[in-house]
Amino acid sequence: MRIGSNPHKDKINEKTNYTHQVIIPVYIPNQEGYFEDSFKIVEFCLQSLFNTTHDKTFITIVNNGSCLEVKQYLDELFLTCKIHEIIHTENIGKVNAILKGLAGNKIELVTISDADVLFLSGWQKETVKVLNHLPKAGVVGIVPQFNTYRTNCNNMIWDNLFNPKLKFLPVKNPNALIRFYDSIGWKRDYNPAYLKFALSLEVSNNFSVIVGSGHFVATYRKDIFENLISYIGYKMGGDSEKYLDEIPLHKNYWRVTTSNNFAYHMGNTIEDWMSIEAANQNKSNDNSILKEFPSRNGISTIHFFLINNLFRKFFFHKKIKNFFLKMKGLPSDLINDY
Repeated sequence: MRIGSNPHKDKINEKTNYTHQVIIPVYIPNQEGYFEDSFKIVEFCLQSLFNTTHDKTFITIVNNGSCLEVKQYLDELFLTCKIHEIIHTENIGKVNAILKGLAGNKIELVTISDADVLFLSGWQKETVKVLNHLPKAGVVGIVPQFNTYRTNCNNMIWDNLFNPKLKFLPVKNPNALIRFYDSIGWKRDYNPAYLKFALSLEVSNNFSVIVGSGHFVATYRKDIFENLISYIGYKMGGDSEKYLDEIPLHKNYWRVTTSNNFAYHMGNTIEDWMSIEAANQNKSNDNSILKEFPSRNGISTIHFFLINNLFRKFFFHKKIKNFFLKMKGLPSDLINDY
């Protein structure tokens, strides 16, 4: 039996004061073998996040089927107001966990990060700077990687094909690049030219972005997710992360990365430097305002196919690609192997 009317009926939600959401899915089913150091890695990750974000950051953690000790730790962070939202679920897969975190708010920026990322000071400020200077940028990575222009960047290359500001520029922080590929277990037998030049867009004097972005940590304009899919059929791998990689293209957004490095990938093994880096980051007092741009409409199926299928096949023909590399300023002696 119901008596009276719910006092919240027909009330409109107030506009949020938060300007930036961070979503981190956490899956640590035990503390053995592959996961032996993962709990401590998550602690380093979250400590660095707390130390580098401003007060208008809404932190969402999705516990994707972790063990009891991890669950209790995350609950304590919520109870002490260090994080703003904790979602507990069984292991439903990484991207499905992210989808849960995306729903239920209207915060204009959302950073999606793995739980083994160590954030560095200034990453939020630099991300907003990129977005304010490039209205067509919808995804901003903060860890430069090799040849990101090759993946899901056909629209950006098409839009800037004859733009002289799209060109190869010297890599700003080659040591951070080396550190990243060491962290994912690569041998150092990759092309040394990748440490020297990256395809970039020069936005203004002394300010540029790298074309393309990885997906283990990146910030998205929230309007990209206005029509969320409800389920992905993989725990990890398969075509699960393809969803996050391709959805910005349906609104013709560009994927870019900051020219300097603003985070480290830790992997699953503790190293001495991690505790020092996590503790020594500076708390951000900068809440840079994101300029308002009209929400982008989706592009037609034909437009999407022309740019992301036909143009891509044409562009990556060896002779065409090599001509492009030369046109964009890559030294001639590096072209054939780049």
